[in-house]
Amino acid sequence: MTAMRAPLKLALWQCASAPQDVPGNLARLEGAAREAANAGAQLLICPEMFITGYAIGAPAVQSLAQAADGAWAEAVAGIAQRHQLAVVYGYPERGADTRVYNAAQWIDASGQRRLNYRKAYLFGELDRSQFAAEAQSARSFDFHGWKVGMLICYDVEFPEATRALAIAGADLIVVPTANMADYDFVARSLVPVRAYENQLFVAYANFTGPEGSLRYGGLSVVAGPDGATLAQAGRDEALVIATLDEERLRAARLAAQHVRDLTALHNPAT
Repeated sequence: MTAMRAPLKLALWQCASAPQDVPGNLARLEGAAREAANAGAQLLICPEMFITGYAIGAPAVQSLAQAADGAWAEAVAGIAQRHQLAVVYGYPERGADTRVYNAAQWIDASGQRRLNYRKAYLFGELDRSQFAAEAQSARSFDFHGWKVGMLICYDVEFPEATRALAIAGADLIVVPTANMADYDFVARSLVPVRAYENQLFVAYANFTGPEGSLRYGGLSVVAGPDGATLAQAGRDEALVIATLDEERLRAARLAAQHVRDLTALHNPAT
């Protein structure tokens, strides 16, 4: 029997959007990282497009977008190093192909960029007018012994996206989001179902309050592999702390084995 992994403590930062205020957002991130680190968190997850705001319009997105290794990445790396925790943040990425993607990047406590993910499924005209989409293979990496991957907002509503990461061995999927109050079902019900049907943890970090004509719903949530809600915010700004433990993961994978059985069906020789 393999050794039990140490618990993983994470923080979801449910905050208001501050559109186009990049210096202010980086300053706010410094404070949130300090608070999360003081709470013992090893990972801080920000909402979708946190650095610039989400509903800022195509001209602003085009003007502000940066490469994955640009000045914002350097600034967040400094924050991560100072507070000794990993940070996941959303931002508009200028690709080498000059197109702009709705992206999220994971920078670890040493300041290293570990994973940059581009949103695959664009929601509505606002998303499609601002960004290009990119279909990617399921990508994950090891974080303190846990295999982790990322999706962004609407991506998690497609069962294929979470299932691909589950088949690739993910234990945790982090999901920066900018979801509106009209879609509370996603945070309250769909995210726990995604966690249950794939026997993994899902951490879903949302904005709250207004941004332009949008009103975000909050309700940031960490769901367990058994479908349980481990922690959930309300409508107000909050730092949501949750601890993921190996015992819950193992028990869920013994009780429900959808991923194992699907893999066995399609790969009978294994």
